[in-house]
Amino acid sequence: MDFLSGGLGQDAEVPPYARPVPGAGPGAVDYFLSLQHSISSGLSAAEVEAMKFLCRDKIRKRKLEAVRIGLELFSILMEQQVIAPDELGFLKELLQHIRRSDLLSLVVQFEQGERRAPDDEPDEHEKRPLKVAFDVIRANVGKDWKKLMRELGLPEVKIEKVERAYRYDLEEEVFQALREWQKWKGKDAKVADLIKALQGCNLKLVADLVEEKISQVNTGAK
Repeated sequence: MDFLSGGLGQDAEVPPYARPVPGAGPGAVDYFLSLQHSISSGLSAAEVEAMKFLCRDKIRKRKLEAVRIGLELFSILMEQQVIAPDELGFLKELLQHIRRSDLLSLVVQFEQGERRAPDDEPDEHEKRPLKVAFDVIRANVGKDWKKLMRELGLPEVKIEKVERAYRYDLEEEVFQALREWQKWKGKDAKVADLIKALQGCNLKLVADLVEEKISQVNTGAK
């Protein structure tokens, strides 16, 4: 990409808006950066200033004053975990604020494409066993869910996002964290990995229960 290679020496610092998105898969990163470039290139200086005004309670004043283009603003919002490939609400709010429905439609198209992306879906043979496993884990893991997610390798940014959104409903925290893991792994989401991670967290009774329930489903037992 030109913005990465043009004029940058080996030791030059990569601009913040060109850095990888924490916790996102490579496909999501590429498309999300492309989306940001498309939006930024279509913004006037006045529109960037209007968007900055809406961010004044999310970004420190000195940092905000240094922003000159949309990419710089988006970079800071990403670092603050306000926007992400799967967290587009505030970006849409910014574009609504400046009445740029044309740019807003780009975000909506990106959002819909991400939701339909086949890479986010588990393998067809894993869907039913994963659903059974999720139900068992949701009902039995409790406050150990973060330990389980870390054992599974889920990025910390995604764990924190779930905790912020569902902190008052433990079972929903567990379930949404499992959903985040499933989306993050996509076709590589396997029940065997869940069982291995449960065992690695000393949650062997839950691991055994997952295996038992899946065996019952496979044999048609109640």
